[in-house]
This record gives sequence, structure tokens and C-alpha cells, in this order.
Amino acid sequence: MIRGRRPRTSLLGLQAFEAVARLGGVSRAATELHLTQSAVSRQVLALEEQLGVPLFRRIKKRLLLSEAGAAYLHDVRGGLAALNDATEALLATRGRGGTLTIATLPTFGAKWLVPRLGRFLESAPHITIELITRLAPFDFTIEQLDGAIHFGGPDWPGAAAHFLKQERMTAVATPRLAARCPTPAAVLKLPLLQITSRAFSWREWLDANNLAGAAFTPSLQVETFAMGIEAVIAGLCVGILPTLFVENELAAGTLVAIGPPVESRSAYYFVYPQHKEEYYPLRRFADWLASEITPPGDMRRNAAPSSPAAPA
Repeated sequence: MIRGRRPRTSLLGLQAFEAVARLGGVSRAATELHLTQSAVSRQVLALEEQLGVPLFRRIKKRLLLSEAGAAYLHDVRGGLAALNDATEALLATRGRGGTLTIATLPTFGAKWLVPRLGRFLESAPHITIELITRLAPFDFTIEQLDGAIHFGGPDWPGAAAHFLKQERMTAVATPRLAARCPTPAAVLKLPLLQITSRAFSWREWLDANNLAGAAFTPSLQVETFAMGIEAVIAGLCVGILPTLFVENELAAGTLVAIGPPVESRSAYYFVYPQHKEEYYPLRRFADWLASEITPPGDMRRNAAPSSPAAPA
């Protein structure tokens, strides 16, 4: 075996090895695999030669697994079973099933994606979704993920980026606190919430409401929108929050908007490795995501202005 080069094991060789080990001999393995005994023996010998490791101990006419063969058999069986499962799944779903692993910003996942995900799962019952959280961009060549929901700009090395939605930030408070704000300027007299990952949000809101340069001191600072939303609902303070995350609370009257919303400089994107573009579950999820978050005709690719990303 050439050093530094991985042996190329054949599927038939692995099947022959597993069958001989399981059935206790070449003859039974040949019958199961619809091969001649000599063909099965050649496959096993070729596999041992490729690996450079004896898989069987040959005692007279008996084949007994070696210590290395017994260890290898466990992994080979798992691999063959996985291939068999994949084949059965393909035949059952006609290529329209599979597992999709998606990274999402934690608050976006909890407040927006998960409550709607049932519609996707109902429309694509053969696709399994695995959601994990990521706060910052990552390398798709290192992280074995199929896609990610990203807030920031469209630039992600080695990935395609589909624009989903421009973010709109709104000053919100409980009805009790909002009643004390007849004008946007009155907000500055109330306890304010600062999301540390969006340090610019209050300044942008003040500028949009003709309050540029106004001084403000937060009463409470938290790192994520999830904590910020709970603080505002509890009536602790007024917060600048993405409308996307508090639309239910606004509709129910639990929270009240103060002043007009302000568009962020960044946007939400769905990104994925370019080489996975034809993977059916990924295409299906991307189409569904776009239809859920973006009105028809408003889907753009790599169109929003870029600015530093921040966790949501």
C-alpha cells in the first residue's frame, strides 16, 4: 500500500467481507450475493490487499475473523446499513426527501422561524429539519451545514446569498409606558433598553425622528433580542426591536409602537454552499422561506446594502 494514499475499497468487496463474516463461510456468502465462491474469495483477498491488514485468520479450510477484522466489521455493517437506508429513502420519496441542517440566529429561530415551520413540514413530509444556532458567519467547508439564516450583508465567501427581508426597527413599550409618550421626544424621559449587539439602533431611531444628537442613557443593557423582548413585555423599559420579532405582540396589543419604524442598514439573507444548490431539500426550503418572509415580487438576490452583522 502506498503511504499517504487512502485505499479505494470497493462496495462489492465490503459486501463480500460482511457476508462471509456473518454467514461463517464463502459458500453461503456466494449464494446470498449471487456470485461464485471464487469471486467472493477474490473480493475478500483484494480488500485485505488494499487495506494491508488481514481480516480473517485462515485455519485449514475455516475463516475466522482476526482482531482487526472484528473491529472493521462493526463499522462496515454500519456503513452498509446506512447505504441501504439511503436507497430505501430514495425509492420511497423519489429523491424528494432527506435531512436539512440549518443554522439560524437564535431569536429569529425562536420568534419567527419555529412558529411557522409546521407549514413547511406539512408541505414536505419527507424532509427532516435540524436547526442549530449560530451568532456569526462561519466557514461552510468546516461546518457541515446545508444553509444559514444570516443578518448583515450579502457577502459570504463560497456561498450563495438570497435576500429575504430588510429589517425594520420599532420603538415599543407596554401600553402603560407608551401612554407616557405623546411624542417621540418623550421616550427619552423613560427607562430605555439597549441591545448591546445593536449599539447603533437607538441612534438611528433618534435621527429618523428628528432627534439627532439627543443624549440618552440606557437603564438596562442585554445581549440578545430574546432577553430584550422579555424585558419590554415585563414593562421594565422601552426598546428598539425588530418589528419581525414583535408582530404578534403588536397585533395583540401587548406592546405598542412609538413613532414610525426605521429601516436597518442590514438585512436578512438565506445563505448556502454553492455546490449544494441542486440539493432538493435545500431548494424546497429556500423557496418556502422566501414565500413566508417576502411578499411576491419582492425577492431580491444580493441587493441590500452591507453593514456589520450582529446576532439577533
